[in-house]
Amino acid sequence: MKNRLRVLRAEKDWTQAQLAEIVGVSRQAIIAVENGKYDPALPLAFKLARAFGKTVEEVFVWEDVEPGHD
Repeated sequence: MKNRLRVLRAEKDWTQAQLAEIVGVSRQAIIAVENGKYDPALPLAFKLARAFGKTVEEVFVWEDVEPGHD
């Protein structure tokens, strides 16, 4: 799943550590989500979206993978 966290953080001039503190996770968790290494659970996805005043769909973009191409 792709996300716009890095862009949204830049717009707010927030560091990864600041965003992590706002949503109550570690900086490492923010790094993993930003880099696409970890898809957040729904509660975290909603917290992240709320932090930016966006919907989950505005922050995270689902990428459909065609069968046999994962």
